[in-house]
Amino acid sequence: MYQQMIFVNLPVSDLDAAKTFFTGLGYSINPQFSDENAASVVISDTIVAMLLTKPFYATFTDKEIADATKSSEVLIALSAESREKVDELVDRALSLGGTSTGKTQDLGFMYGRSFDDLDGHTWEVIWMDPSAIES
Repeated sequence: MYQQMIFVNLPVSDLDAAKTFFTGLGYSINPQFSDENAASVVISDTIVAMLLTKPFYATFTDKEIADATKSSEVLIALSAESREKVDELVDRALSLGGTSTGKTQDLGFMYGRSFDDLDGHTWEVIWMDPSAIES
């Protein structure tokens, strides 16, 4: 059965630093789709973040590349299997040079925190109680 995938393409200022950041979060780099211009970060079987140098990213668009440290271009949300896993991933991101952004959201049945990566892209990590969505 076909599983649709998502490839999130993100411009980065320093590809090596971005690779170190994301592998530090526990993700792997797929060398088959990585070179001096891009790194394919495997987040799951169906989610891949393509980190592209800004000059290479510019070859895919005629639009100005947003400076994610000054404006929001996208909010990337990832699910987590527990509240503890939310904290673990966000705390690890912060220890690798990411910055905390937004407020912790604790609604009881849903818990989330956010961080900005080294280039200012915002990543939200969210856990939702499975019993809350089953009803």
